[in-house]
Amino acid sequence: MVVLDFSIVNVALPSIERELHMPPNAVQWIVTGYAISFGGLLILGGRAADLLGRRRMFIIGLVAFALASLAGGLAQDPALLIAARVIQGAGAAIVAPAALSLITTSFPEGPERTRAIGLYGAISSVGFVSGQVLGGVLVQFTSWRAVFLVNVPVGLIAAALAPAILGSAKAAKTAKAARTARTARTARTARTRNNLDLRGALLITTAITLIVFAVSQGVADGWTSPLIIAAIALAAVATAAFGKAETRHPHPLVRLALLRRPGLRNGTTLAFLLGLWNGGEMLVLSLYLQQVLHESPLFTGLAIAPQGVLGFTMGVFGPRLAARIGVKRLLVLTGAAVALGFAVLTQLPAAGYSPVLLVVMLIGAGTAGTAFGSTVIASRGMADADQGLVGGMINTSRQIGAAVGAALLPAVAQTVAGVAGDRAAMLTAGLAALAATAVAWHAAHPALRSRSA
Repeated sequence: MVVLDFSIVNVALPSIERELHMPPNAVQWIVTGYAISFGGLLILGGRAADLLGRRRMFIIGLVAFALASLAGGLAQDPALLIAARVIQGAGAAIVAPAALSLITTSFPEGPERTRAIGLYGAISSVGFVSGQVLGGVLVQFTSWRAVFLVNVPVGLIAAALAPAILGSAKAAKTAKAARTARTARTARTARTRNNLDLRGALLITTAITLIVFAVSQGVADGWTSPLIIAAIALAAVATAAFGKAETRHPHPLVRLALLRRPGLRNGTTLAFLLGLWNGGEMLVLSLYLQQVLHESPLFTGLAIAPQGVLGFTMGVFGPRLAARIGVKRLLVLTGAAVALGFAVLTQLPAAGYSPVLLVVMLIGAGTAGTAFGSTVIASRGMADADQGLVGGMINTSRQIGAAVGAALLPAVAQTVAGVAGDRAAMLTAGLAALAATAVAWHAAHPALRSRSA
Protein backbone atom coordinates (compact mmCIF):
# COMPACT_ATOMS: atom_id res chain seq x y z
CA MET A 1 0.00 0.00 0.00
CA VAL A 2 2.84 2.41 0.83
CA VAL A 3 4.56 1.77 -2.51
CA LEU A 4 1.25 1.90 -4.39
CA ASP A 5 0.50 5.29 -2.90
CA PHE A 6 3.74 6.78 -4.17
CA SER A 7 3.23 5.61 -7.77
CA ILE A 8 -0.53 6.15 -7.88
CA VAL A 9 -0.17 9.82 -6.98
CA ASN A 10 2.39 10.45 -9.75
CA VAL A 11 -0.21 9.62 -12.41
CA ALA A 12 -2.76 11.90 -10.73
CA LEU A 13 -0.56 15.02 -10.44
CA PRO A 14 -1.64 16.74 -13.68
CA SER A 15 -5.33 16.26 -12.78
CA ILE A 16 -4.78 17.58 -9.25
CA GLU A 17 -2.94 20.58 -10.65
CA ARG A 18 -5.83 21.45 -12.96
CA GLU A 19 -8.70 20.91 -10.51
CA LEU A 20 -7.17 22.66 -7.51
CA HIS A 21 -5.45 25.34 -9.64
CA MET A 22 -2.07 24.59 -8.12
CA PRO A 23 1.12 26.14 -9.54
CA PRO A 24 3.82 23.61 -10.57
CA ASN A 25 6.02 24.37 -7.55
CA ALA A 26 3.07 23.66 -5.23
CA VAL A 27 2.24 20.38 -6.98
CA GLN A 28 5.75 19.20 -6.21
CA TRP A 29 4.88 19.38 -2.52
CA ILE A 30 2.33 16.60 -2.94
CA VAL A 31 5.35 14.38 -3.55
CA THR A 32 7.99 16.06 -1.40
CA GLY A 33 5.69 16.69 1.58
CA TYR A 34 5.18 12.95 1.80
CA ALA A 35 8.91 12.37 1.36
CA ILE A 36 9.86 14.84 4.10
CA SER A 37 7.72 13.31 6.84
CA PHE A 38 8.41 9.76 5.65
CA GLY A 39 12.17 10.26 5.50
CA GLY A 40 12.35 12.38 8.64
CA LEU A 41 10.52 9.92 10.89
CA LEU A 42 11.79 6.56 9.61
CA ILE A 43 14.68 6.13 12.03
CA LEU A 44 12.41 6.98 14.96
CA GLY A 45 9.75 4.64 13.57
CA GLY A 46 12.28 1.84 13.19
CA ARG A 47 13.63 2.15 16.71
CA ALA A 48 10.10 2.44 18.11
CA ALA A 49 9.30 -0.88 16.43
CA ASP A 50 12.33 -2.46 18.12
CA LEU A 51 11.41 -1.15 21.56
CA LEU A 52 7.62 -0.96 21.59
CA GLY A 53 6.73 -3.97 19.48
CA ARG A 54 6.91 -4.42 15.72
CA ARG A 55 3.36 -5.71 15.28
CA ARG A 56 1.88 -2.97 17.45
CA MET A 57 3.66 -0.19 15.56
CA PHE A 58 2.80 -1.80 12.23
CA ILE A 59 -0.93 -1.62 13.07
CA ILE A 60 -0.71 1.94 14.41
CA GLY A 61 1.02 3.05 11.24
CA LEU A 62 -1.59 1.40 9.02
CA VAL A 63 -4.46 3.15 10.79
CA ALA A 64 -2.72 6.55 10.61
CA PHE A 65 -2.00 6.05 6.92
CA ALA A 66 -5.61 5.10 6.16
CA LEU A 67 -7.11 8.06 8.01
CA ALA A 68 -4.69 10.49 6.34
CA SER A 69 -5.68 9.02 2.97
CA LEU A 70 -9.32 9.72 3.79
CA ALA A 71 -8.46 13.33 4.59
CA GLY A 72 -6.51 13.67 1.33
CA GLY A 73 -9.35 12.27 -0.72
CA LEU A 74 -11.82 14.75 0.78
CA ALA A 75 -9.51 17.79 0.68
CA GLN A 76 -10.87 20.85 -1.13
CA ASP A 77 -7.83 23.04 -0.57
CA PRO A 78 -4.21 22.49 -1.73
CA ALA A 79 -2.87 23.16 1.76
CA LEU A 80 -5.14 20.53 3.29
CA LEU A 81 -4.12 18.01 0.63
CA ILE A 82 -0.43 18.61 1.29
CA ALA A 83 -1.04 18.35 5.05
CA ALA A 84 -2.76 15.00 4.54
CA ARG A 85 0.23 13.82 2.51
CA VAL A 86 2.56 14.81 5.36
CA ILE A 87 0.50 12.72 7.80
CA GLN A 88 0.47 9.86 5.29
CA GLY A 89 4.25 10.02 5.27
CA ALA A 90 4.33 9.79 9.06
CA GLY A 91 2.13 6.68 8.96
CA ALA A 92 4.34 5.16 6.28
CA ALA A 93 7.41 5.90 8.41
CA ILE A 94 5.94 3.66 11.10
CA VAL A 95 4.74 0.91 8.74
CA ALA A 96 7.81 0.47 6.52
CA PRO A 97 10.55 -0.33 9.07
CA ALA A 98 8.16 -2.37 11.20
CA ALA A 99 7.18 -4.50 8.19
CA LEU A 100 10.78 -5.04 7.09
CA SER A 101 12.00 -5.89 10.59
CA LEU A 102 9.11 -8.36 11.04
CA ILE A 103 10.57 -10.19 8.05
CA THR A 104 14.26 -9.99 8.92
CA THR A 105 13.65 -11.19 12.48
CA SER A 106 11.44 -14.07 11.33
CA PHE A 107 14.01 -15.69 9.03
CA PRO A 108 17.59 -16.72 9.83
CA GLU A 109 20.37 -14.88 8.07
CA GLY A 110 21.42 -16.48 4.80
CA PRO A 111 19.57 -17.79 1.73
CA GLU A 112 16.24 -18.06 3.57
CA ARG A 113 16.26 -14.40 4.61
CA THR A 114 17.48 -13.36 1.15
CA ARG A 115 14.51 -15.13 -0.43
CA ALA A 116 12.15 -13.50 2.05
CA ILE A 117 13.55 -10.03 1.33
CA GLY A 118 13.34 -10.77 -2.39
CA LEU A 119 9.66 -11.66 -2.01
CA TYR A 120 9.16 -8.49 0.03
CA GLY A 121 10.60 -6.54 -2.90
CA ALA A 122 8.49 -8.50 -5.38
CA ILE A 123 5.29 -7.64 -3.51
CA SER A 124 6.42 -4.01 -3.44
CA SER A 125 6.72 -4.20 -7.22
CA VAL A 126 3.14 -5.50 -7.36
CA GLY A 127 2.12 -2.40 -5.43
CA PHE A 128 4.07 -0.27 -7.88
CA VAL A 129 2.39 -1.86 -10.91
CA SER A 130 -1.01 -1.59 -9.25
CA GLY A 131 -0.38 2.08 -8.52
CA GLN A 132 0.52 2.94 -12.09
CA VAL A 133 -2.38 1.07 -13.69
CA LEU A 134 -5.00 1.68 -11.00
CA GLY A 135 -4.02 5.33 -10.86
CA GLY A 136 -4.57 5.69 -14.59
CA VAL A 137 -7.95 3.93 -14.42
CA LEU A 138 -9.19 5.90 -11.42
CA VAL A 139 -8.04 9.29 -12.71
CA GLN A 140 -9.41 8.73 -16.21
CA PHE A 141 -12.78 7.24 -15.27
CA THR A 142 -13.52 8.72 -11.83
CA SER A 143 -11.45 11.40 -10.09
CA TRP A 144 -7.98 11.97 -8.70
CA ARG A 145 -9.60 11.77 -5.26
CA ALA A 146 -10.05 8.04 -5.70
CA VAL A 147 -6.27 7.50 -5.65
CA PHE A 148 -6.35 8.51 -1.98
CA LEU A 149 -9.67 6.99 -0.99
CA VAL A 150 -8.66 3.55 -2.28
CA ASN A 151 -6.16 3.32 0.61
CA VAL A 152 -8.82 3.64 3.28
CA PRO A 153 -10.41 0.15 3.12
CA VAL A 154 -7.04 -1.47 2.34
CA GLY A 155 -5.32 0.09 5.35
CA LEU A 156 -8.14 -0.53 7.82
CA ILE A 157 -8.71 -4.13 6.70
CA ALA A 158 -4.97 -4.85 6.88
CA ALA A 159 -4.82 -3.37 10.38
CA ALA A 160 -7.78 -5.52 11.47
CA LEU A 161 -6.25 -8.72 10.05
CA ALA A 162 -2.69 -8.09 11.24
CA PRO A 163 -3.08 -9.40 14.83
CA ALA A 164 -4.36 -12.78 13.68
CA ILE A 165 -2.08 -13.16 10.66
CA LEU A 166 1.12 -12.02 12.32
CA GLY A 167 0.21 -14.00 15.41
CA SER A 168 -0.17 -17.23 13.45
CA ALA A 169 3.11 -16.59 11.65
CA LYS A 170 4.80 -16.14 14.98
CA ALA A 171 3.32 -19.39 16.29
CA ALA A 172 4.66 -21.23 13.26
CA LYS A 173 8.28 -20.27 13.88
CA THR A 174 10.84 -22.95 14.48
CA ALA A 175 12.10 -23.52 17.99
CA LYS A 176 15.37 -21.81 17.16
CA ALA A 177 13.61 -18.75 15.76
CA ALA A 178 11.32 -18.67 18.80
CA ARG A 179 14.34 -18.61 21.13
CA THR A 180 15.79 -15.76 19.12
CA ALA A 181 12.49 -13.88 19.37
CA ARG A 182 12.40 -14.36 23.16
CA THR A 183 15.93 -13.01 23.44
CA ALA A 184 14.97 -9.98 21.36
CA ARG A 185 11.89 -9.36 23.49
CA THR A 186 13.96 -9.55 26.66
CA ALA A 187 16.46 -7.05 25.28
CA ARG A 188 13.62 -4.83 24.11
CA THR A 189 11.97 -4.86 27.53
CA ALA A 190 15.21 -3.97 29.27
CA ARG A 191 15.89 -1.11 26.89
CA THR A 192 12.31 0.17 27.10
CA ARG A 193 12.66 0.46 30.87
CA ASN A 194 15.50 2.89 30.26
CA ASN A 195 13.20 4.90 28.00
CA LEU A 196 13.44 5.68 24.33
CA ASP A 197 16.21 8.13 23.46
CA LEU A 198 13.77 10.98 22.90
CA ARG A 199 16.47 13.65 22.64
CA GLY A 200 18.31 11.69 19.98
CA ALA A 201 15.03 10.98 18.18
CA LEU A 202 14.12 14.68 18.13
CA LEU A 203 17.55 15.73 16.88
CA ILE A 204 17.87 13.18 14.07
CA THR A 205 14.27 13.72 12.97
CA THR A 206 14.87 17.48 12.86
CA ALA A 207 18.12 17.05 10.92
CA ILE A 208 16.65 14.71 8.30
CA THR A 209 13.50 16.81 7.90
CA LEU A 210 15.59 19.95 7.31
CA ILE A 211 17.84 18.13 4.84
CA VAL A 212 14.90 16.86 2.82
CA PHE A 213 13.26 20.29 2.94
CA ALA A 214 16.43 22.04 1.76
CA VAL A 215 16.91 19.59 -1.09
CA SER A 216 13.27 19.77 -2.12
CA GLN A 217 13.13 23.57 -2.16
CA GLY A 218 16.72 24.44 -3.00
CA VAL A 219 16.26 24.04 -6.73
CA ALA A 220 13.07 26.13 -6.77
CA ASP A 221 14.09 28.87 -4.30
CA GLY A 222 17.80 28.94 -5.08
CA TRP A 223 20.57 27.46 -2.98
CA THR A 224 21.65 30.91 -1.80
CA SER A 225 18.22 31.94 -0.49
CA PRO A 226 18.23 32.73 3.26
CA LEU A 227 15.64 30.05 4.01
CA ILE A 228 17.64 27.26 2.34
CA ILE A 229 20.93 28.39 3.92
CA ALA A 230 19.25 28.48 7.33
CA ALA A 231 17.77 25.00 6.83
CA ILE A 232 21.17 23.54 5.86
CA ALA A 233 22.90 25.27 8.79
CA LEU A 234 20.30 24.06 11.29
CA ALA A 235 20.51 20.54 9.85
CA ALA A 236 24.27 20.56 10.38
CA VAL A 237 23.85 21.78 13.97
CA ALA A 238 21.19 19.14 14.69
CA THR A 239 23.36 16.40 13.20
CA ALA A 240 26.38 17.41 15.28
CA ALA A 241 24.23 17.60 18.41
CA PHE A 242 22.78 14.18 17.63
CA GLY A 243 26.24 12.63 17.35
CA LYS A 244 27.27 14.14 20.66
CA ALA A 245 24.06 13.09 22.38
CA GLU A 246 24.38 9.50 21.20
CA THR A 247 27.84 9.12 22.73
CA ARG A 248 26.44 10.12 26.14
CA HIS A 249 23.14 8.22 26.23
CA PRO A 250 23.27 4.77 27.92
CA HIS A 251 20.84 3.36 25.34
CA PRO A 252 21.21 5.58 22.27
CA LEU A 253 18.76 5.65 19.40
CA VAL A 254 21.63 4.80 17.03
CA ARG A 255 24.80 3.19 18.30
CA LEU A 256 27.47 5.02 16.33
CA ALA A 257 29.49 1.80 16.09
CA LEU A 258 26.79 0.45 13.75
CA LEU A 259 27.57 3.18 11.24
CA ARG A 260 31.10 1.83 10.87
CA ARG A 261 29.84 -1.48 9.49
CA PRO A 262 30.64 -1.65 5.75
CA GLY A 263 27.46 -3.58 4.95
CA LEU A 264 25.18 -0.99 6.52
CA ARG A 265 27.18 1.87 5.03
CA ASN A 266 27.13 0.43 1.51
CA GLY A 267 23.50 -0.65 1.78
CA THR A 268 22.28 2.80 2.80
CA THR A 269 24.38 4.48 0.09
CA LEU A 270 22.88 2.22 -2.57
CA ALA A 271 19.39 2.84 -1.19
CA PHE A 272 19.95 6.60 -1.46
CA LEU A 273 21.08 6.39 -5.08
CA LEU A 274 18.20 4.04 -5.93
CA GLY A 275 15.72 6.49 -4.42
CA LEU A 276 17.24 9.34 -6.42
CA TRP A 277 16.86 7.71 -9.83
CA ASN A 278 13.57 5.97 -9.06
CA GLY A 279 11.74 8.89 -7.45
CA GLY A 280 12.79 11.40 -10.09
CA GLU A 281 12.38 9.06 -13.06
CA MET A 282 8.75 8.22 -12.25
CA LEU A 283 7.81 11.88 -11.95
CA VAL A 284 9.58 12.94 -15.15
CA LEU A 285 8.25 10.02 -17.20
CA SER A 286 4.68 10.59 -16.03
CA LEU A 287 4.83 14.26 -17.00
CA TYR A 288 6.63 13.46 -20.28
CA LEU A 289 4.00 10.99 -21.42
CA GLN A 290 1.07 13.23 -20.51
CA GLN A 291 2.39 16.70 -21.30
CA VAL A 292 4.77 16.04 -24.21
CA LEU A 293 3.22 13.02 -25.91
CA HIS A 294 -0.29 14.04 -24.72
CA GLU A 295 -1.17 10.53 -23.61
CA SER A 296 -3.99 9.75 -21.19
CA PRO A 297 -3.42 8.94 -17.51
CA LEU A 298 -4.44 5.34 -18.22
CA PHE A 299 -1.90 4.98 -21.03
CA THR A 300 0.72 6.57 -18.80
CA GLY A 301 0.10 3.99 -16.11
CA LEU A 302 0.18 1.11 -18.58
CA ALA A 303 3.36 2.41 -20.21
CA ILE A 304 5.28 2.53 -16.93
CA ALA A 305 3.76 -0.64 -15.44
CA PRO A 306 6.21 -3.05 -17.17
CA GLN A 307 8.91 -1.67 -14.90
CA GLY A 308 7.07 -3.14 -11.94
CA VAL A 309 6.42 -6.43 -13.74
CA LEU A 310 10.14 -7.01 -14.24
CA GLY A 311 10.70 -5.79 -10.69
CA PHE A 312 8.39 -8.53 -9.44
CA THR A 313 10.27 -11.11 -11.50
CA MET A 314 13.60 -9.97 -10.12
CA GLY A 315 12.24 -10.08 -6.57
CA VAL A 316 11.17 -13.70 -7.03
CA PHE A 317 14.12 -15.05 -9.00
CA GLY A 318 16.87 -12.60 -8.04
CA PRO A 319 17.71 -14.42 -4.78
CA ARG A 320 18.48 -17.55 -6.81
CA LEU A 321 20.93 -15.60 -8.94
CA ALA A 322 22.38 -14.04 -5.78
CA ALA A 323 22.93 -17.54 -4.38
CA ARG A 324 24.97 -18.38 -7.47
CA ILE A 325 27.11 -15.28 -7.93
CA GLY A 326 26.82 -13.49 -4.58
CA VAL A 327 24.66 -10.54 -3.57
CA LYS A 328 27.42 -7.97 -4.06
CA ARG A 329 28.16 -9.05 -7.61
CA LEU A 330 24.44 -9.07 -8.33
CA LEU A 331 24.36 -5.44 -7.22
CA VAL A 332 27.06 -4.62 -9.78
CA LEU A 333 24.96 -6.17 -12.55
CA THR A 334 21.71 -4.50 -11.50
CA GLY A 335 23.30 -1.06 -11.21
CA ALA A 336 24.82 -1.45 -14.68
CA ALA A 337 21.45 -2.56 -16.10
CA VAL A 338 19.76 0.57 -14.75
CA ALA A 339 22.53 2.80 -16.13
CA LEU A 340 22.11 1.19 -19.56
CA GLY A 341 18.36 1.73 -19.44
CA PHE A 342 18.74 5.42 -18.69
CA ALA A 343 21.34 5.74 -21.45
CA VAL A 344 18.63 4.64 -23.89
CA LEU A 345 16.10 7.06 -22.35
CA THR A 346 18.45 9.98 -23.06
CA GLN A 347 17.23 9.55 -26.65
CA LEU A 348 13.56 10.20 -25.81
CA PRO A 349 11.75 11.36 -28.98
CA ALA A 350 9.41 14.34 -29.10
CA ALA A 351 6.50 12.29 -30.43
CA GLY A 352 5.60 8.98 -31.97
CA TYR A 353 7.22 5.69 -31.06
CA SER A 354 9.24 5.64 -27.90
CA PRO A 355 11.45 2.89 -26.44
CA VAL A 356 9.95 3.58 -23.02
CA LEU A 357 7.94 0.35 -22.88
CA LEU A 358 10.99 -1.87 -23.30
CA VAL A 359 13.54 0.19 -21.44
CA VAL A 360 11.48 0.68 -18.28
CA MET A 361 11.42 -3.11 -17.96
CA LEU A 362 15.21 -3.19 -17.84
CA ILE A 363 15.26 -0.35 -15.33
CA GLY A 364 12.60 -2.12 -13.25
CA ALA A 365 14.62 -5.32 -13.02
CA GLY A 366 17.75 -3.42 -12.05
CA THR A 367 15.94 -1.27 -9.51
CA ALA A 368 14.31 -4.27 -7.80
CA GLY A 369 17.62 -6.13 -7.68
CA THR A 370 19.34 -3.13 -6.14
CA ALA A 371 16.51 -2.72 -3.62
CA PHE A 372 16.58 -6.24 -2.22
CA GLY A 373 20.37 -6.59 -2.52
CA SER A 374 21.05 -3.40 -0.57
CA THR A 375 18.64 -4.54 2.16
CA VAL A 376 20.36 -7.92 2.41
CA ILE A 377 23.85 -6.50 2.85
CA ALA A 378 22.64 -3.82 5.28
CA SER A 379 20.85 -6.32 7.57
CA ARG A 380 23.60 -8.95 7.42
CA GLY A 381 25.28 -9.50 10.78
CA MET A 382 22.88 -7.24 12.68
CA ALA A 383 21.21 -8.39 15.90
CA ASP A 384 17.44 -8.86 15.89
CA ALA A 385 17.16 -6.04 18.42
CA ASP A 386 18.58 -3.64 15.81
CA GLN A 387 16.65 -4.80 12.74
CA GLY A 388 13.94 -2.16 13.09
CA LEU A 389 16.64 0.51 13.16
CA VAL A 390 18.30 -1.02 10.10
CA GLY A 391 14.95 -1.00 8.29
CA GLY A 392 14.50 2.63 9.29
CA MET A 393 17.96 3.61 8.03
CA ILE A 394 17.55 1.80 4.70
CA ASN A 395 14.16 3.40 4.11
CA THR A 396 15.42 6.80 5.29
CA SER A 397 18.25 6.70 2.78
CA ARG A 398 15.88 5.73 -0.01
CA GLN A 399 13.36 8.43 0.88
CA ILE A 400 16.00 11.16 1.10
CA GLY A 401 17.21 9.98 -2.29
CA ALA A 402 13.64 10.09 -3.61
CA ALA A 403 13.24 13.65 -2.33
CA VAL A 404 16.48 14.63 -4.06
CA GLY A 405 15.38 12.93 -7.28
CA ALA A 406 11.86 14.37 -7.20
CA ALA A 407 13.35 17.87 -6.86
CA LEU A 408 16.45 17.51 -9.02
CA LEU A 409 15.26 15.64 -12.11
CA PRO A 410 12.18 17.80 -12.84
CA ALA A 411 14.35 20.89 -12.21
CA VAL A 412 16.86 19.64 -14.78
CA ALA A 413 14.03 18.95 -17.22
CA GLN A 414 12.61 22.46 -16.74
CA THR A 415 15.98 24.19 -16.98
CA VAL A 416 16.75 22.62 -20.35
CA ALA A 417 13.71 23.48 -22.45
CA GLY A 418 11.68 20.94 -24.42
CA VAL A 419 12.37 17.27 -24.90
CA ALA A 420 16.08 17.95 -24.42
CA GLY A 421 15.22 18.67 -20.78
CA ASP A 422 13.68 15.23 -20.31
CA ARG A 423 16.77 13.70 -21.91
CA ALA A 424 19.00 15.65 -19.52
CA ALA A 425 16.92 14.42 -16.58
CA MET A 426 17.36 10.82 -17.71
CA LEU A 427 21.12 11.42 -18.04
CA THR A 428 21.16 12.66 -14.43
CA ALA A 429 19.36 9.51 -13.29
CA GLY A 430 21.83 7.42 -15.29
CA LEU A 431 24.76 9.04 -13.50
CA ALA A 432 23.19 8.05 -10.17
CA ALA A 433 22.93 4.47 -11.43
CA LEU A 434 26.60 4.56 -12.50
CA ALA A 435 27.53 5.78 -9.03
CA ALA A 436 25.58 2.84 -7.53
CA THR A 437 27.45 0.46 -9.84
CA ALA A 438 30.74 1.91 -8.61
CA VAL A 439 29.72 1.51 -4.95
CA ALA A 440 28.65 -2.09 -5.56
CA TRP A 441 31.88 -2.83 -7.47
CA HIS A 442 33.95 -1.46 -4.60
CA ALA A 443 32.00 -3.57 -2.10
CA ALA A 444 32.22 -6.66 -4.28
CA HIS A 445 35.85 -6.38 -5.37
CA PRO A 446 37.22 -8.83 -2.79
CA ALA A 447 34.30 -11.14 -3.55
CA LEU A 448 35.22 -11.30 -7.24
CA ARG A 449 37.92 -13.74 -6.21
CA SER A 450 35.73 -15.64 -3.79
CA ARG A 451 32.31 -16.99 -4.72
CA SER A 452 31.34 -17.49 -1.10
CA ALA A 453 31.56 -13.75 -0.40
